[in-house]
Amino acid sequence: MATTIAAVHTALPPHRYAQDDLTELIGDLCLPPGADRAVLRRLHASAGVRTRHLALPIERYAGLRDFGQSNDAWLAAGLELGEEALTGALKEAGLAPADVDLLVCASITGVAAPSLDARLAGRMGLRPDVKRLPVFGLGCVAGAAGLARVHDYLRGHPDDTAVLLTVELCSLTLQQRDDSRANLIAGALFGDGAAALVARGSGSAAGPDAVGPSVVATRSHLFPDTEQFLGWDIGASGFRVVIDAGVPGILRDHFGRHLRAFLAEHGLTIDDIGTWLCHPGGPRVLAAVTDALGLPGEALDSAWRSLATVGNMSSVSVLHILQSTWESRRPEPGTWGMLMAMGPGFCSELVLLRW
Repeated sequence: MATTIAAVHTALPPHRYAQDDLTELIGDLCLPPGADRAVLRRLHASAGVRTRHLALPIERYAGLRDFGQSNDAWLAAGLELGEEALTGALKEAGLAPADVDLLVCASITGVAAPSLDARLAGRMGLRPDVKRLPVFGLGCVAGAAGLARVHDYLRGHPDDTAVLLTVELCSLTLQQRDDSRANLIAGALFGDGAAALVARGSGSAAGPDAVGPSVVATRSHLFPDTEQFLGWDIGASGFRVVIDAGVPGILRDHFGRHLRAFLAEHGLTIDDIGTWLCHPGGPRVLAAVTDALGLPGEALDSAWRSLATVGNMSSVSVLHILQSTWESRRPEPGTWGMLMAMGPGFCSELVLLRW
């Protein structure tokens, strides 16, 4: 039984900056006074990012003195962006908040109890009996994994409507006075945003103007002995990013084999996929995926464009790419699509789509 994606909507903070304007300002936050900025400038120039949106005006970040203040900012801004994304997606699907049966809410850039989804339920008028599933820890893979788990739910509840909401304010995790390479890479790559996806089971009818691709199948994979490659070191200052240089190598060595096996189970090959929707982990990650799958250079153009215009927004990015593809270059009916992302674990998630 297929799941239909009825709408996707991305919400971006109003504070938009050119990469060149952010470089020195982030240097002021992360580097000790008088430090050589050659590495910082090189990382920013090679990140593939031209512009990004930040949760706060850049001048406010220096005033965030500890994790509590950063997390408070995440909660305030996250609720605003989450509501905007969810409202937009429901409107595009022709639905009301009371129509939502399940709300899955993913974020790895802040924590709250009650969670974002619980706070948004009353704020937006979701039903008191709405099922909720807050998710923490999936990171960048949560956009794809969240869609996969929504699909699993709707296979068992075909008359229901489910929503995936991702809220990632990566800038609020940047560690001040931390000149480690991982922190500087994060400061060069990541942006902020939220996205909501509305999905309907096979027993529900989406409006003719809202019907998007169907989810045909999904596949999760954990790569053994790679837990140390990506994630957070969590301490008094909050979330300190872990990014290992070995990630592209894992993808080159193993990712192609797993994806080809998944496609073969459905009688498909890489050549049958007409639309590739890949999480833009960064230039080296996108290059590794291209190499591992033997794709033509333009196959991941949608990911490169998203990286350039909004940066890596963690779990939000792959949904932003799906929305952009839907709106500007909608594939012909019958086109196969592959939506894919990677995250802490180290893991990957594959979602096979049919337009």
